[in-house]
Amino acid sequence: MTAEQRTSQLRALIERLYDRVPLYRERMEALGIVPEDLRSPEDLRKFPFTVKQDLRDAYPYGLLACDRSDLARLHASSGTTGKPTVVGYTRKDLDLWAEAVKNCMETAGVGPRDIVQVTFGYGLFTGGLGIHDGAEALGATVIPASGGFSERQLLLMEDLGTTVIACTPSYALHLADLIEARGLKLKLRLGIFGAEPWSEALRKKIEERLGIRAIDIYGLSEVMGPGVAIECPCQAGLHLQEDLFHAEIVDPETGLPLPDGEEGELVLTTLGKEGMPLLRYRTRDVTRILPGTCACGREGTRLARIRGRSDDMLIIRGVNVYPSQIETALGRVEGLSLHYLLEVSDKEGLKELTVCCEPLETLDREGMAQLTRRSQQELLALLGVRVGFRLVEPGSLSRSEGKAARVRNVA
Repeated sequence: MTAEQRTSQLRALIERLYDRVPLYRERMEALGIVPEDLRSPEDLRKFPFTVKQDLRDAYPYGLLACDRSDLARLHASSGTTGKPTVVGYTRKDLDLWAEAVKNCMETAGVGPRDIVQVTFGYGLFTGGLGIHDGAEALGATVIPASGGFSERQLLLMEDLGTTVIACTPSYALHLADLIEARGLKLKLRLGIFGAEPWSEALRKKIEERLGIRAIDIYGLSEVMGPGVAIECPCQAGLHLQEDLFHAEIVDPETGLPLPDGEEGELVLTTLGKEGMPLLRYRTRDVTRILPGTCACGREGTRLARIRGRSDDMLIIRGVNVYPSQIETALGRVEGLSLHYLLEVSDKEGLKELTVCCEPLETLDREGMAQLTRRSQQELLALLGVRVGFRLVEPGSLSRSEGKAARVRNVA
């Protein structure tokens, strides 16, 4: 896409927001700018950010850029402070979303002959219906299994010949436990995993245990749902759907733009969306734009896999620690399962962290001591700060059927 084409897309979006959404018009007026001030993609940095609190404050319809009667569907993400964040879609928006997910599935290697089992939740959460519509648009056979009911999931996989599974990576690990325990022989060849950050170490575990290729998909309900970006089989970065999204990387603290290749917070602007388009939405997801062309030959913007969320980062004795880093360290230790929990406590005003993890099998006292030492060494080497570590009994940590809850605050 040329700079002129991208400028035209961005200008059309900003004009729509200025004309139809009071919040955006007020913010532009406060900054002394108008849509005509965008003359190139670089000018976008002059315009205001949108943050999640804006969606909460505008609940439920305050950010709509269309008539309410034009909405074909409403989705919502769970609200940590009570009310959810609501996102509205016109019929055109739903068609664009399905096309985006279809393109993502094709990029990942899914084809019309595949049987896709969708174990993301259906309903207000965007994961289930988003993947479902895209896989159907591709021509694949879809099993709308939804989340949970693991025994039923396995029955469907075995009897219906599922070849592709779509779920969270933590749930895939749980399914691997059950599949191995029952000695099942399945036809799975590919997994589409998202909705939570996950490490290369967890990818390797899933691929080895399920005998599949594990592909990372990225999206968030505020801007659309799944289908913003996805890996190809080269697994060398997430290919952004550039016709629908404009990406920036900014410093999480200052909000200033960062050059390609430098890690920061991903900011997304929606293009062509009618119902609730967003300008410069701060995702809080930490990544970077990768240079060069992918080995698959596709050009365009590629994002590094999400390292974590800027608001999930822990500061342990002055050192920034992401859960995904801990997962990477644990994945280097032979004998650990990657079922883990992070316990965060406060000691004299400083945060203390204890990593709880299950071994693959029950060990004697000496075996536990050796595994603990190796785990502590890997954590120190990767994090650069000492954290607590505790082995727990195999199967004692709760299994997630949706997004894994990895952090627990303790007194």
